[in-house]
Amino acid sequence: MKDISEYILDFTRLKRAHQYGGAPHKPILLLAILEGVARGEIITNSVFITPELILCFKEYCFNLVNTPHQLNFALPFYHLRTEAFWKLVCKPGYEIALTTSHSIKSLSSLNDSLLCAEIDNELFDFMKDPTTNKIIKMVLLENYFPNAKNVNIDYNLFKNIEQQILNEDQVKYKARIQELNNNLSKEQVEEELFVRGSLFKREIPRIYNFTCAISRMRVISLSNAQMVDACHIVPFSISKDDTIRNGVSLSPNLHRAFDRGLISISPEFTVLLSPQVKEEVSPFALSQFAGLKIMLPTNPTYFPNQDNLEWHRKHRLLL
Repeated sequence: MKDISEYILDFTRLKRAHQYGGAPHKPILLLAILEGVARGEIITNSVFITPELILCFKEYCFNLVNTPHQLNFALPFYHLRTEAFWKLVCKPGYEIALTTSHSIKSLSSLNDSLLCAEIDNELFDFMKDPTTNKIIKMVLLENYFPNAKNVNIDYNLFKNIEQQILNEDQVKYKARIQELNNNLSKEQVEEELFVRGSLFKREIPRIYNFTCAISRMRVISLSNAQMVDACHIVPFSISKDDTIRNGVSLSPNLHRAFDRGLISISPEFTVLLSPQVKEEVSPFALSQFAGLKIMLPTNPTYFPNQDNLEWHRKHRLLL
C-alpha cells in the first residue's frame, strides 16, 4: 500500500515527450481530474470521458500552456497508461488493438476503444481528501508550471457552451460550428462536437423533466440512469444544430420510430402517425399516440422549432 509521498514522487517523474521543454498533457489532465474530484464530478476511481473533464482540461491548457504543443485530450488519457497508477479499461474485443497501438490521437478512437480509466484506489482516496488534493495540485504546478500563479478554474468554457445550446438561434449556432471547423484541427473539432453533443443529450431530458414528450414515461433511478433520449428533430449531421429547439425528449422506442419516419409532429404539436404503420392491438402500439398533443417544456422559448418540425414531416415521415 502506497502512501502520499510515493504518489508525489510518481507525479514529479511523469514520462513525457521532451519537445518544447516537456509535454504538458499528463500533468494538465491530472489537474483536471483533481478538480473534478474536488467538485464531486468524479465520485469513484473510474474516470470516464465527460464534457466537464474535457473542458476543464482545455481551461487548464489556456491558463498554463504557452508552448506550441497540440493540446489534444486523447493523448494524455491514453498515454497515462505508462504510469503505474493509471489503468485503461477496454471495451470487450478492443484489448489487442490498444496494446498493439503506439497511440490513440482522436477522441472518437478513444471512445470506441475504452470504457474508462481507473486510478489506484489509494491515490483516489488521497484525491478525495481536500488537504491531500491541494498538495498534489501544488506539486504538479510547481514541477511542471513553475511560473503559474493563482490558477482558478471557473468552468467558463462549460457555461458558455451550455448557454449557446440553451439560448442561441439555429442560424447563429450553425455558423459557430462552421467557424470551429474552419479554425480548429480535426482532433479539436471532435472534442468540441463531443462536448456539445453530450450537453445536448443532458439538457433535453432536463428541459422535459426527464419525461418522454409523447408517452409521458418518467423513470427516476438512484443511479441517475436516464430512460429518455435527447432526440434531434433534424439530424445533427444535416443541421449542425445542437440547440434546445432542435430537440425533443423521447423514450428509446419512440426515438427510433421518430428517426425512421413512423411518427412525426404536427404544427400544433400533435403526434402524426405514418399511414405505412400496420400493427396489432398492443400496449406498445404507436397508433395509441396518434393525435395526442406532446408534452412541451415549461418555457415556451424551448418549444420545438416549427421549421425543424416541417423538415421532419417533409423528409422523414413515411407517406
